[in-house]
Amino acid sequence: MPQIFPKWANQAPVRLLGGLAVTAAIASVGIWYFFSPEYTDVGYQPVQPVPFSHLLHAGEMGLDCRYCHANVERSAVASVPPTKVCMNCHSLVARDRPSLAAIRSSVATDQGVRWVRVHKLPEYAYFDHSIHIGAGVGCSSCHGDIRSMEVVTQAEPLSMGWCLDCHRDPQPHLRPQDQIYNTTWKPSRDHAAFAAQLVEERQILPPEDCSACHR
Repeated sequence: MPQIFPKWANQAPVRLLGGLAVTAAIASVGIWYFFSPEYTDVGYQPVQPVPFSHLLHAGEMGLDCRYCHANVERSAVASVPPTKVCMNCHSLVARDRPSLAAIRSSVATDQGVRWVRVHKLPEYAYFDHSIHIGAGVGCSSCHGDIRSMEVVTQAEPLSMGWCLDCHRDPQPHLRPQDQIYNTTWKPSRDHAAFAAQLVEERQILPPEDCSACHR
């Protein structure tokens, strides 16, 4: 009796299963990368209602971060400045510039400007700016070189794994207190010795348990 199927058909189930396995592996890797914060969040650069330039204000003019983000050293949130802080300068400088219309309207109506938040953790995650600043973690460790940004861009993924990497080994991110707000600061050759001393002096032991961030 002649065979209905050719001999190669005997390998079809094996080849099919092998193809499905390869496809599943490729799909898993693709989902792991393309749906991760490293891909979806890093580079996020929303359009703001007012084109505020950190490159101009913090970079060229040298304004201290704390002039606008006044609560960063004593509060969980860094805070966004009220528009009256903007008008400390802009009541005299560029006060009629069209791009600042939203600032003038905010002051006139006593309604805050609707800034678009760039760095946002999930609601179920707790983060305290003051604790990190007090420990010696600089702004640029999380926010990048803000002073060089014409438009603020998310520089780090801010994912749970990324945070845990720092908690497990905080020393590379620690710096002298007078360099906390220097976004161009680079560690020196003896940074490891300095960081180790800082960890010992301040008893820096970042928690790694769930309740540290999920309260």
